[in-house]
Amino acid sequence: MSESALPAPQLVINSRMLYSSWIPADTKAAAALLPPGLEPAANRALFMNQYVVDSENQTSSFGAYSLTYMGLDVKGTAPDGVTPARFFTHYFNSSERVRDYVRARGVPASEGTTTLEFNGGELVATTRVQGVPILRTVARVGQQIASVARGHLTYVTRVNNKLVAGNYPYVGEIAASFELVSLEFLAKDHPTYALRPASPMQRVEGWCWYAPRDSFVYPGGEYEWKP
Repeated sequence: MSESALPAPQLVINSRMLYSSWIPADTKAAAALLPPGLEPAANRALFMNQYVVDSENQTSSFGAYSLTYMGLDVKGTAPDGVTPARFFTHYFNSSERVRDYVRARGVPASEGTTTLEFNGGELVATTRVQGVPILRTVARVGQQIASVARGHLTYVTRVNNKLVAGNYPYVGEIAASFELVSLEFLAKDHPTYALRPASPMQRVEGWCWYAPRDSFVYPGGEYEWKP
């Protein structure tokens, strides 16, 4: 069985996850990354998820891995009718097994690594491609759990020139006293630079958080996206 033929869906539990959302410095450059048939959300928001799965015992078949993915909120919503649907523009994963699985579903997966490290009261997330840091996020994070978030996210991909959506159920323990301090795009010559934040940074506060334990499912049963 090839890695792309792993059975769907795939379960991941208790990942360490830092989620950020912001308004870009260049809304036109960001929107240009969308394929035909998708339009940016009204607020032009972007998203990035930087997370680490420390052990193979946290996944049904994937094994341990780290990941940074990012992209645009788009017109249309998740099943709750409120949360915006999202389109992947970049996806940097340390595991070839996971990359094969998601490429078969239209995700633009490439190799990269992500680390989440605490430095005193600050959490530093760094994304590297070929060993070179390209993204760095710094947040102040409380030690207590403020709430439990649960629901579905909808991510849209492109498969054989068709837009395809998958619903990703999740349950996450959200840390208290969260503050997104900085979001650095370190490589001006890298394609991700088109998504750099405005200055001063405009955060989308409802979608900036840290979860020391976040569980979710990579979907099967994708469906054609019709906004």
